This record gives sequence, C-alpha cells and structure tokens, in this order.
Amino acid sequence: MAISLTLPTIQNWSCHNCGGCCRQHAIEVTEEERQRILSQGWTANDGTPSGNALFERHGGPPWAKRYQLAHQADGACVFLDERGLCRIHAKFGEAAKPLACRIYPYAFHPAGKKVTVSLRFSCPSVVANLGRSMNHNADEIKQLARDVVPEGYERTLPPALSANERLDWPDLLRVVDAINATLATTDVPITIKLQRALFWLSLVQQSRFDKLSGARLTEFLDIIRQAAVEEIQPSSDSPTPLGRMQFRMLTAQYARKDTATDLAAGWRGRWKLFRAATRFARGTGNIPPLQSVFREVPFESLEQPFGFPAESEELWTRYFRVKVAGLHFCGPAYYGVPLVEGFQSLALIFPATMWIARWLAASQSRVQLTHENISQALAISDHHHGYSPIFGSFGFRRRVHTLEQMGEIPKLIRWYSL
Repeated sequence: MAISLTLPTIQNWSCHNCGGCCRQHAIEVTEEERQRILSQGWTANDGTPSGNALFERHGGPPWAKRYQLAHQADGACVFLDERGLCRIHAKFGEAAKPLACRIYPYAFHPAGKKVTVSLRFSCPSVVANLGRSMNHNADEIKQLARDVVPEGYERTLPPALSANERLDWPDLLRVVDAINATLATTDVPITIKLQRALFWLSLVQQSRFDKLSGARLTEFLDIIRQAAVEEIQPSSDSPTPLGRMQFRMLTAQYARKDTATDLAAGWRGRWKLFRAATRFARGTGNIPPLQSVFREVPFESLEQPFGFPAESEELWTRYFRVKVAGLHFCGPAYYGVPLVEGFQSLALIFPATMWIARWLAASQSRVQLTHENISQALAISDHHHGYSPIFGSFGFRRRVHTLEQMGEIPKLIRWYSL
C-alpha cells in the first residue's frame, strides 16, 4: 500500500535507549504477538519469566480481557534488561517487538489523501530534539505506516470544525495551516501566539461555513488572523479564583502517574487519588506529591513568578507546531473532539506544564525555572495528552469548556509564563 506522508520536518528524533518508554507504558499485545513471543522460548536464563508469566490480563469482563506485557517489581517492562535495553530487540531484532513498541514515539493520523506524522513528547529525546531529522527517518517511518495505517484511510471523515460545523478535508487543512502559520511567527513569544490562535478560532467557532470554502475561506482566515494580531496585546489580567480551581483540577490529571504499577494499586490507589483531588480542589495547604519527582510544597508557593527561560521558546513553538500539523489534537487522535475544542485543550497544556515545572523547581527549593524543569514537565504532561481516557471524558471536556467560556485560558497562559 502506497502511503503519502506529511512529516514534521522541524523535529529531529533518534532513540537514545533511555528506557523511559519501557517504564511508563503498558504495552497491549495482539494474540498473534503473544503467540510469537511465546514461541521465542524465553526462560529464567534470559532474565525473564517463561510462558504466560510474560503477560498480564487487563481490561473488560473476565471473558473479554486483553493481554499486555508483564512488568517487573519496579514497573519496568519484563523484557527491559539492566542496561535499559529491550531483550526481544537484542535477541531477535527490532521487527520481533510488539507493534506498539516499534511505533513509539510516532503517531499517524489520516488527513484526506495523506497521513500526517506526529510525535509523543513523553520521550525525552523528542523534547530535546535529539537525533536525525524526520527526512532522514522517512524510510523507517514509511515502513511503520504500512504496518499501522489501515486500508481505505483516505475515506476517513475529517474531524468536525466545531460543535455545529464540518468542512471537507481541503478546507479543514486550510484551518490547520492557518493555526500553524500563527504559531510559526517569530516576532512575538509563544504566549502571544497561543492567545492569537485562541482569539481567531473563537471567531471560527461562531461562524457558518456553508458558503465559505476554498480561496474565500483562506481570505476569511487571513482577515481574522490579522484581527488577532491587532487585538491581542500583553495583558495584566490574572485568573479568577474559580478559574484557578478548575485549572488545578485539570493540571492534576497531567501531573499524576499511571504506569502499570500505579494502575494496579487497586482501591488504595484510587482512594489516594481521591484524597489528592480534594486537596487540589481546595488549593490550600501543601500539594500532595502525585509521583516521586515531586515533594510537598504549599500551593501558594507556585503562584509567584518563576521566570521563563529564553531557550524554552523554541521547545514550545516546536511542540505546538508538531502537534497541530500532525492533527494530534482533534478528531480520532483526540477522543473525537472538534478542531476548535481540541486546540483549546491543547493550549491548556502550556499553563499546566508551566505549573508542573514550577512544582519541580519548588521541589528542589528553587523559585526560578530552568529549561530542564520545563522539558521534564512537558514529558510528564504529554505522556497523558490524547492517551489517557480521562481526557476524553465528559467531566474533563466540560472543564475545558468552562475555562473557555469564562475567558480564563488566555489569563492562565499569561500568568504561568511569568
């Protein structure tokens, strides 16, 4: 099957064998993959269990449970060795690994007659832009696409534009290109670029497009993008108490940890998360550490300015452009939500990550952010975005909608960039 790919050419990546993905993710396997791994004959001499001890059942009722790779006591994949390398890869080659392992950190999304490629920034090498350019990785990516992208992908319907409007693929991609162009601007900081995009997308959300397409749509987008340039100026508005409460609840979802070990914690783990949620809702006292990289610090200590490292501008611009161009924020890639809503949710990753970065700095008794704090925080938050079911739930989507209706998203973006 010939597949035409749109690659994120501003992004570099090569695997640096950090083992992080083998510790963070539960890898579901098909029955065919399970049988293939069983036939490889793993024993204790290889440093692994044997037989079905290599797998765990999960999800659904007992008669419909699925298999995933088992995990070691510390949460690492059962096939991760003491050097941080995959035993399957070492013994049988990369092609012998489960497909989910081979794909990471790439993500493939149909876009009409093409397939866009995005990346997951939960990988530290993606965050740091380390490795070969996507053009150099093109052959590898094309092979993965043949294994992942289904036949007939070109018949996939485009995501809705808004709750009441749909466009065909060419026109939807015009909107995507306009968002990307707004983010690519080099004369203003990422905070202004995000606010401009949110502003003109709010106008898109209020518009009808039954007689607006092609060149006329492009002209309309140019007009409202220029209006955003003139309208959005630096502001001193701060989030309201209600907005901050909603934001803290949203950010807690990004800051939590959900490795296989965490998810297996049972009712004790759920009770711990419930107690943490009530403390995030109140926003007083100390923040409950949601994973080992955090320590308890007062909520109020994160509301003072922490600064914004200049080198983080490039990271944030690259992050948002990769996600937008890769359609990694709406439609099938993001719980089926419309494009405008998906971008609002994506934009909230900025203040959520900056809040988490402040927490990392405060956990080290510092009141000044480093680029490393932001990089680590982005790897934490993007681990969830588009992959944890809670983000597609009614409650989470309602929280994003509430923050948008209250006009809080631009305020949060500005406040946590200080």
